[in-house]
Amino acid sequence: MKNHKIIDRKIAEIIKNNGVGVLPTDTLFGLVGSAFSKKAVAKIYKIKKRNPKSPCIILISAIDDLEKFNIQLNENSKEFLQKNWPGKISTVLPCSDKKFEYLHRGTKSLAFRFPNKSNLVNLIKKTGPLVAPSANPEKLEPAQNIVEARKYFGDKVDFYISGKTSKLHSTLVEIKNGKIKVLRKGAGKIKS
Repeated sequence: MKNHKIIDRKIAEIIKNNGVGVLPTDTLFGLVGSAFSKKAVAKIYKIKKRNPKSPCIILISAIDDLEKFNIQLNENSKEFLQKNWPGKISTVLPCSDKKFEYLHRGTKSLAFRFPNKSNLVNLIKKTGPLVAPSANPEKLEPAQNIVEARKYFGDKVDFYISGKTSKLHSTLVEIKNGKIKVLRKGAGKIKS
């Protein structure tokens, strides 16, 4: 147990200092970095060879974290999130704040997930929200384990953490103008 705390502290420090790494999320292995570090976000796009117009999913540790992105929820949206979070549902919400253009990439929306995995949530509480696209270069299959992730990224990332994942993407929904639309079916079951 003590070892876990030491590792968590080290990982949190790396992330707070613009570092990026691979860890198991509640769905797939993610390539993670601080959502508030433009440097870490740029590094993730470069390592992943990600389409620069494609925003990444952001992992949060509580619904209240959305306020950090100046996201205002109406009652319907709040009710939907309270029913479905924490869980494997990633939700695209409007975010037109220019300050977060490096995250929303001109789409004026961001996808968030509040994972139901206590050690991950505890890490996010220490680091703040994490950008967490799947651990693979664009157009290749997501890494199913650390061996595959290392083949993809080698020493381009600052840390690797092994663990179990669900091997399925999250379910992706969009809330726009009060309407809920499923964009991708995945590991999460929607509670309406």
